[in-house]
Amino acid sequence: MSFTNFHLYYDDVEVGQHWESLGRTITEADIVNFAGMSGDFNPIHIDHEFAATTPFRRPIAHGLLVFSVGSGLGLFAPPMRTLAILEVREWRFHEPVYIGDTLRVRSEVLHKEPRGRGRRGVVTWKRQIFKQDKKLAQEGITLTLVEGRGGVLLTAGEASAAADENGA
Repeated sequence: MSFTNFHLYYDDVEVGQHWESLGRTITEADIVNFAGMSGDFNPIHIDHEFAATTPFRRPIAHGLLVFSVGSGLGLFAPPMRTLAILEVREWRFHEPVYIGDTLRVRSEVLHKEPRGRGRRGVVTWKRQIFKQDKKLAQEGITLTLVEGRGGVLLTAGEASAAADENGA
């Protein structure tokens, strides 16, 4: 998939803006596939009988599976011209995620730092992963490198007006 006119540049977002993703339900297949891909066959994730003896009483999704699904959900909340993830800071795991839980991601711009004379910039995000009951499952700070407009720095309003003028 390549970037489209729908994807935002570094210049198009402002500190304080936030978005919420669509939902994604975690399935048993997700957990089994992640165990196979990662090699993490901890019985807390894949053994129903063992999991019944734990405080969770049933299998839980891998924390890194939830983080990965959150990353995917954040891809379109908002749709950015992301070039790289640079850093993950202060990541916290608050609530277990079970088979059947539906996740949503809330993304908020905390900070922006231009790089490369406007050809790109670093965006600092607060990312929160919520379950269907609004309980916070995970949260933390991520830094991403995002494509810029190449030296022409526009505010989000100016970029929108320019897009309207160009028929985009």
